Amino acid sequence: MKYLIQAIAALFILSTIQPAAMAQEPPTLTFGLVPQQSATKLARLWGPIMQYIGKKSGTRLVFKTAPNIPEFERRCAKGEYDIAYMNPYHYTVFHDSPGYEVFVRQKSKRIRGIVVVRKESAIHSLHDLAGKTLAFPAPAAFAASVLPRANLANDDIPFSAKYVSSHDSVYRSIAKGLYVAGGGIQRTFNNVDPTVREQLRMLWTSESFTPHAFAAHPRRGPCSHNTN
Repeated sequence: MKYLIQAIAALFILSTIQPAAMAQEPPTLTFGLVPQQSATKLARLWGPIMQYIGKKSGTRLVFKTAPNIPEFERRCAKGEYDIAYMNPYHYTVFHDSPGYEVFVRQKSKRIRGIVVVRKESAIHSLHDLAGKTLAFPAPAAFAASVLPRANLANDDIPFSAKYVSSHDSVYRSIAKGLYVAGGGIQRTFNNVDPTVREQLRMLWTSESFTPHAFAAHPRRGPCSHNTN
């Protein structure tokens, strides 16, 4: 996290030197976060980090997210965020258009997709999910949806997908018994309300992949901080 904060602060400092010198008010950047969790939880987790970076860079950072992941994708496609925190699949899409450029990711961090079920469920393998309806955050949620769906398809396990807008919604809907299983990632599973998490168990874990990254819209200028 130390290196992440330093890299983001460096980008903001370098990209806002001229505007800061020309204007009395500090420059403003919109900081878009993919809504893996509720907006309230994201604001609580990221608010202190944004305040720290803002003080270091002399920049006003405006927290932004979206009601659900598909809406976040639409906003990225329109270039509404100056900075966006996005998954690897999103980056391949939004790097092409409107031209977001990654400037930092955590070098040693990897992401894994998971499938979770209720703790007392009789389901003990992915093959037990054949013919079931499974909950996922969104079609393009890389580790929480793309990876588990691909694995199920590769194993010829038929299933139906229901998209419920966020990782937390997946976990809560399974805990309530609305779906027998669903996709997420280890980090959001660990961060979900303990009263929800204690009702669930991980059924399957994917291989590890390149994690989410921070990408800047081309209007912020060239980025050269593609490090830790």
